[in-house]
Amino acid sequence: MSGDDRPAGGADHPQPPDRRPQEPARPEPPDRPGPERPQPPDRAQAPAGPAEPRPAERKRPAEPSERGQPPQAPEEKRPPGPPGRRTEPSAGKPGDRPAPPPSRPARPSRPARPSAVLDEAHLGEIRGAFGRVPRERVEERPGCRARLLTLLAIIGPGIIVMVGDNDAGGIATYAQAGQNYGYSLLWVLLLLIPVLIVNQEMVVRLGAVTGVGHARLITERFGRFWGWFSVGDLFLLNFLTIVTEFIGVTLACEYLGLSRYVVVPVAALALIAVAASGSFRRWERAMFAFIGASLLLVPLTFMAQPRWGRAAHDFVVPGVQGGVTSEAVLLIIAVVGTTVAPWQLFFQQSNVIDKRITPRFIGYERADTVIGSLVVVAGAAALVMIADFAARGTAAHGHFTDAAGVADALGRRDPVLGVMFAIVLLDASIIGAAAVTLATSYAFGDVFNLRHSLHRRFGEAKRFYASYSLLVLIAAAVVLIPGAPLGLITEAVQALAGLLLPSASVFLLLLCNDTEVLGPWVNPRWLNVVATVIIAVLLMLSGTLMATTLFPRVNVTRLTIWLAAVLVTGLIATAVGLRLTRRRGPVREVPAMSPAEKLAWRMPPLALLQPVRWSAGTRLGMTALRGYLILSALLLLVKAVRLGGS
Repeated sequence: MSGDDRPAGGADHPQPPDRRPQEPARPEPPDRPGPERPQPPDRAQAPAGPAEPRPAERKRPAEPSERGQPPQAPEEKRPPGPPGRRTEPSAGKPGDRPAPPPSRPARPSRPARPSAVLDEAHLGEIRGAFGRVPRERVEERPGCRARLLTLLAIIGPGIIVMVGDNDAGGIATYAQAGQNYGYSLLWVLLLLIPVLIVNQEMVVRLGAVTGVGHARLITERFGRFWGWFSVGDLFLLNFLTIVTEFIGVTLACEYLGLSRYVVVPVAALALIAVAASGSFRRWERAMFAFIGASLLLVPLTFMAQPRWGRAAHDFVVPGVQGGVTSEAVLLIIAVVGTTVAPWQLFFQQSNVIDKRITPRFIGYERADTVIGSLVVVAGAAALVMIADFAARGTAAHGHFTDAAGVADALGRRDPVLGVMFAIVLLDASIIGAAAVTLATSYAFGDVFNLRHSLHRRFGEAKRFYASYSLLVLIAAAVVLIPGAPLGLITEAVQALAGLLLPSASVFLLLLCNDTEVLGPWVNPRWLNVVATVIIAVLLMLSGTLMATTLFPRVNVTRLTIWLAAVLVTGLIATAVGLRLTRRRGPVREVPAMSPAEKLAWRMPPLALLQPVRWSAGTRLGMTALRGYLILSALLLLVKAVRLGGS
């Protein structure tokens, strides 16, 4: 009998013929628990023989000497070996090596799932500005110190996207709130913290679980119309936003006595050099260096003689200094619009992917997002208090012009304050330009299926870096054109943001409830309720902003009240409709998984996903959204023609 025919653990020697008929007659004891002995490596792949298991060899009762010892596999009798040599029960043919001893049980491995990651550079170890997480350590359960080091390695996308939101437009909006209304609008900033956290947490999950950017997901799940609309509007909006960032650069350099024709090209080339360095870590470290420079706001705030008691009161007690007017309502909408921008959704999702963050590290990235939300609101509050101090007791109070006017007002109090504010404005403009441009290039690479990773060198992703460089250079050139309509560009940014925000917010909520996309990571019901209310409020505010841009003479207060009534009615009708639909329709099936399986789950390749099935209510809502977008786009076109004719 060959070694392949014998039972596991048997020998090759033939057994005495008189033992075979006798052993089956014995009463068979129950099987003893214990691990089977591993096969030798050179026999693990050998085909099994036709011989059936022999009860006499497999079910032999334990000898008295074996009782009380750890269970061993049964063995067959064989001639004794030489004296003094231990007989191995698993010995095979002469000359074969004995079976290796049982090794330490390995961690159970999960079967590898195919993922939808579009660029292989998005796979690998995490390399952040403050550390790295090697791939071989991702399965470990670290202690407190290791968790802190992991957080430091992962931190970045959340803080960068939030600080980038306090860009040139943000500084101008917050400074206007402080100069015209004092501390009275601080409560708006406090309300924006949960809005930022909820929206950005959803894109964190989308990025870590799917490995696909926001623009590509919209195109694949909702069709080419919505995909091209989102991408086209995003490209135009982001380009104009980058132009406004360079407007901030020109305002800052002119206050500092520098020529815009020197500073703007230098800033543009610096942005391109940092992004095209071929290292995600170098880019992130450069962004944190700019963020470190923005900490100049801290001493500037203390030098602005803040009234802490008044600030604490206005943070929690809503009110408007001088009463509720159309100008005040419009400014509140602008504060919300500049804090919750569409490009943030596209940027953070793609940046999470590019940093190679997987579902295992979602908790760390959530912490990064929460920290970033607190930082952006603290910075906005500081700008409000600084602008209030600049105009307090002067003729400039209530008469905001632009960010340079705030620097002038601070300079009249103390020249150092004016210089510090101008540096903050310059730094914020560069951070905003870097983040918005990268969000656009990420979307470009996603939609056209190009290599789009900061881990790649310029030669490996030429079209990705070319799109980035082209956006920066053209935006910088527009600012340098004498007589360029910079004021019109600023208005267009607000209008286009109002046009894109509704669709981006609705698609965000739909994607986070798509089990084909997120599997066990879909939104829980309570988060859907909160997100629906937040998105409805954003839709109302964006509609108001769109209407006031197209029709400047409209009564904003009355319009907001009407839209709020429509919003409440719509939310009630939606709740009732969902309640009835849930009773009649099928319940959404969320895959039940263990925590380990959930951490390992990633979206399959896009070609393997089942198509989206919209309910009647969802289809009706999407049709209404399409009609709103088409009408708004036509009105914007008419407005642009009128402005061009005048």
